[in-house]
Amino acid sequence: MTALFESHEADFKLLARGKVRDIYEYGPDELLIVTSDRISAFDVIMPTPIPGKGRVLTQVSNFWFARTGQLIANHVVDPDPFAADAAREHLSGRSVVVRKAAPLPVEAIVRGYLSGSGRKDYERSGRICGISLPAGLVEGSRLPEPIFTPSTKADVGDHDENVAYERVVDVLGAELASRVRAASLALYGFGAAYALERGIIIADTKFEFGLIDDQLTLIDEAMTPDSSRFWPVAGYAPGQAQPSFDKQPLRDYLETLDWDKKAPGPELPAAVVAQTAARYEEALRRLTGPVAA
Repeated sequence: MTALFESHEADFKLLARGKVRDIYEYGPDELLIVTSDRISAFDVIMPTPIPGKGRVLTQVSNFWFARTGQLIANHVVDPDPFAADAAREHLSGRSVVVRKAAPLPVEAIVRGYLSGSGRKDYERSGRICGISLPAGLVEGSRLPEPIFTPSTKADVGDHDENVAYERVVDVLGAELASRVRAASLALYGFGAAYALERGIIIADTKFEFGLIDDQLTLIDEAMTPDSSRFWPVAGYAPGQAQPSFDKQPLRDYLETLDWDKKAPGPELPAAVVAQTAARYEEALRRLTGPVAA
């Protein structure tokens, strides 16, 4: 499978390249988003792509967008605009047309389990984003209930910063902040329950929201292996690192290197690329396939 590290579409005006997505002007009120096979870790884009990753992310997001419309509006106009376009076969399955939105300047993160930066914050203070948690939790512990733990949005190459909910209120205002928190928790609750039936624990996930005609709208991606930690139910055991269907294998590999977590990222060995690609594909299969036995 040929990997797409960057798209170059002369018929459309390129507006931005993110960590993973290339964004083009598509019309007065619409954007074309092309999800590449780039992969990032620790907020650094790796120079080695993961073949097929962009199509997996697009299909997983479209899957959730189609099933959560009753919870909140989303920005999707056409989930696969080039499905029948032979000249743009390289874009099929990895592109969507969306309505333009005014993005909100916060990352809406929900955690149902203790891991990652949340665990580090908890070990330092017993709290995550100002939320007190019970003593004695360990890596992978299920939290008493899902919690909203927002962060600031960082530029490419910079690190997001976990912040207290009060900071979100300061940035968005009390009413909009409350709506973002409620929508995030509702989306996570729906997705986590659905995934659990299919053998996947969504330990945590990140949402992005924007305003379209003053309506709060889910944008970007939704509960993908890039924006979430996906753990298999089989073998789940608190107190240890969990196997995963997301990019944790990449993070684990990078932690073995003498690398300062600053750009440029290191080239990835073929074995790590293959393992990561297989995890993404397995996540898609489980989510969109039949219920696990």
